[in-house]
Amino acid sequence: MKIGIVCYPTFGGSGVIATELGKGLAKTGHEVHFITYSMPSRLDFFNENIFYHEVDLRPYPLFEYPPYETALASKMVNVVKYEKLDLLHVHYAIPHASAAYLAKQILLQQGIHIPVVTTLHGTDITLVGKDASYEPVVQFSINQSDGVTAVSESLKADTHAHFDIRREIEVIPNFIDLEKFKKQKKDHFKKAICPNDEKLIVHTSNFRKVKRVEDVVLIFDGIRKKIPAKLLLVGDGPERIKIEKLCRELGTCDDIRFLGKLEAVEEVLSLADLFVMPSEKESFGLAALEAMACEVPVISSNTGGLPELNINGVTGFTSPVGDVEAMTANALTILDDANLSGFKERALARAKEFELENILPLYVAHYTRVIEQAKAKVVG
Repeated sequence: MKIGIVCYPTFGGSGVIATELGKGLAKTGHEVHFITYSMPSRLDFFNENIFYHEVDLRPYPLFEYPPYETALASKMVNVVKYEKLDLLHVHYAIPHASAAYLAKQILLQQGIHIPVVTTLHGTDITLVGKDASYEPVVQFSINQSDGVTAVSESLKADTHAHFDIRREIEVIPNFIDLEKFKKQKKDHFKKAICPNDEKLIVHTSNFRKVKRVEDVVLIFDGIRKKIPAKLLLVGDGPERIKIEKLCRELGTCDDIRFLGKLEAVEEVLSLADLFVMPSEKESFGLAALEAMACEVPVISSNTGGLPELNINGVTGFTSPVGDVEAMTANALTILDDANLSGFKERALARAKEFELENILPLYVAHYTRVIEQAKAKVVG
C-alpha cells in the first residue's frame, strides 16, 4: 500500500505514535509518505520506503497567522495525486481530519477517490474538541472519515459521549518499540544517583496541570519518610515553578533532580524502581507503557485508558485521582524487596502485549477494509 500519514511532528504522543507507525509500515514493505510542517522528531533513520513532504507555510501580510489547514489540504491533494496514494491516515482530529475532508473533496472533482482514516489520540476529543469553537467541525470531520480509530476504550466512550458520532470507532491501542524501550545496564549511573542503594522513582511529562506533578512530589515525600529514596523528574512545562516551590517547602530538594526534556528517556527508565503517573486524564498513558517496557512497575490514577494498561495489583496499582495517601501506600508495597521483582516481571510481560509487531497488523487490516469499502462505493 501507499499510505500518507499526517501528524504533528513534535514530541507529543500523537506525533510519536504516528511516526513510529509509519516507520513500522515502511519496514514491512509499505510505501509511507509523511505530510507535516517540519521533519517529525522520531523520523531518525533512512528507509527506501519513507518519503517526506513539507507543508509550505508562507507568511503573507494579509494573514495574522499562516492558514495552516488550507496549506495542508493543498499539500495532501498534490501528494495523493502525484504519488498515487491508496489512503490518507491523519492523526489528531484538529485540524488534520477537516483538512483531509477538504482535500478529499478537491480530489473527487478530479476523479480521484482517496479514503481517509482518522485516529483520535486524546486531547483532540477530551479537551480541544469539546471547545465550542471547534466542536461542529470536529464532529463533522470524524463522521466524514472513512475509518476512525481510538487509542483506548475510554477514549472511544468519551468520543461518543461528547459528539454525535455515526461512524464505527475501532480501538487500536498505542504500541511500544521493545528494541528502543528496554532495560539497559546502567548500574554505574544508578550508583551515582543512589549511592546508598536508595529506591529510585521516576516521573516524565510536560508538566501541565493535568499531569498533577504536585501529587508526584507529595507521593515521593510520603515514600522517603518510610524508606530511603530519590526522585527524577523528566520534562518541563508551566507547573515547574510551582513544583520547585513545593520541593523547598517539603525539604525534599536534595533528593529530587529536575532533568529537563530528554529524548533518550529509556536510559532514565532503565534506572528506575517505580514510575508514578497520577494524571487527572490520560487517554492511553504512553509514558507508563514506556516505563513498563523498561521493567518498571507503575503507580497511576484510575482515569481514562490507564486501567486498561496498568493492571491493578499486577503491573502496579491504580487509585482515584488525587488520592495521594493510597498511591503512597501502594508505592511502598511495590518497593518492598519481597514484591519488587515480581511487579517488574509482570510490567514487562504486559508491555510485550503492546509490541509494534502485535499492533501493526491491526492497522493494516483496518486500512485494507477501508480501501475495499471505498472501492465498493465507487463501483456501486
